Amino acid sequence: MPKPRYLTYLLPALTGLVFIGLWYAARAGLGEDRQFLLPAPHQVLEAFRDNGATLWTGTVNTAKGAMVGFGLAVTGSFVFALILSLTPLVRSSLYPYLMMLQMTPVIVLAPILVLWAGPGLASVSIITFLICFFPMVVNTTQGLISTDRNLVDLFTMCKATKRQEILLLRVPAALPYFFTGLRIAATLAPIGAIVGDYTAGNSGADGGGLGFLTIIYSSQFKMAALFATAFTGCALGFVFVAVVVWLSWLSLHKWHDSFSNSEQ
Repeated sequence: MPKPRYLTYLLPALTGLVFIGLWYAARAGLGEDRQFLLPAPHQVLEAFRDNGATLWTGTVNTAKGAMVGFGLAVTGSFVFALILSLTPLVRSSLYPYLMMLQMTPVIVLAPILVLWAGPGLASVSIITFLICFFPMVVNTTQGLISTDRNLVDLFTMCKATKRQEILLLRVPAALPYFFTGLRIAATLAPIGAIVGDYTAGNSGADGGGLGFLTIIYSSQFKMAALFATAFTGCALGFVFVAVVVWLSWLSLHKWHDSFSNSEQ
């Protein structure tokens, strides 16, 4: 039996009200001498009002780094996945170094990137790229090598070239895997940009990003503004994921089971 459509909006709203109630209760339980550590929801709203222009500028600057790094990760991971999917020998040769890159802590790379590329957008974009790159490569490669064996044999029987097999069979079959990796990367892109801005950003001519604002507000002990910055970063992540979900639906809803089944 399909779920009533109004529940799609009512249940999250009710959950949000419960969360706000628990938030107020948790703050009251801290005692008056420690309530400053957890600002009330209405105080966070006031921080949005008082720091709206600054938060907007920080969001725009963070979004720039996130979009540049995310775009580079999408392009680079797809090309790299095509290379990895060629033969098992190629995968065994390159995959350990891909893992090594993923395992290297960003906090260690940040000072190196600042020295190489300078603080600001360039370093933030590279850090975002490094964080988003790995899940996209893994998912896309898995999709490319998981193509239905019977369809691959059919293409071979029809004497299709390797290029035709990749473009007409393997790439379309890998799209669900690709969009799964894309969705993971979309959640990581704003986080990577904020972390990059925190470790390798600067104020710049247009002001800093959300990570830079975090440093400023924490040094000034503005707890409500810190919470507002955190919620702003969360909202930016929702925007990235929403765009990816829409693109995924646009590409897959007419033929892939993951959408056709959910729409029944």
